[in-house]
Amino acid sequence: MNGKVILVVEDDRDIRSLLADFLKREGFTVEVAEDGAAADRALARMTPDLVVLDLMLPGEDGLSICRRLRARGATPILMLTAKNDDIDRIVGLELGADDYLGKPFNPRELLARIRAILRRAEAATARAGERRRRSFGRFVIDLDARSVERADGTSVALTSAEFDLLACFVERPRRVLTRDQLLDWTRGRSADPFDRTIDVTVSRLRKKLETADPSAPALVTTVRNGGYLFTGDVKDA
Repeated sequence: MNGKVILVVEDDRDIRSLLADFLKREGFTVEVAEDGAAADRALARMTPDLVVLDLMLPGEDGLSICRRLRARGATPILMLTAKNDDIDRIVGLELGADDYLGKPFNPRELLARIRAILRRAEAATARAGERRRRSFGRFVIDLDARSVERADGTSVALTSAEFDLLACFVERPRRVLTRDQLLDWTRGRSADPFDRTIDVTVSRLRKKLETADPSAPALVTTVRNGGYLFTGDVKDA
């Protein structure tokens, strides 16, 4: 993964320097910013492969920056949050963050999270040959191009985490998938018993894909004490 560019947005000078030095030693190119304005200046001159974004920033907070980043593209976002700030973590995931890590954290765990996110992004572009396109209901998903379209040709904007979860469902239709399985497949780490990442991402997918009432889902159904079931009739497209 040498050569990958990471933008670290962190207002604490000591943490910012520590992260920059650590990630550079691991072979990454690192840009740093202390707030939203500095992040905007950095983004105007470069395109990072991943953004490490602190939640608590002076001026514009991390949640607002996350929302803006997600509106402009699918660059992976790893959010740093206060360890017990469950609500903000959930909101961050709803706004499109791909993963989160509570402070204080072990730099090696941060590195593992970053590498897992980048591996998933690289896997989509490393494949060669025929594209894997599948249809379900009124949608077509291109698993290699990482795109989803409606029957009328309009695109469905999905975050990296949303696409990864949908791909898991499409490749395993009509099977009950547990939250632990989905976490392992989409995030590459063992599940925390209290981790609500999958539930939040499923909720976002329903809002974007359910053609009737997202509150009464028919495409991704909840199996009590089991997990989730993708009911779509998946075919080669």
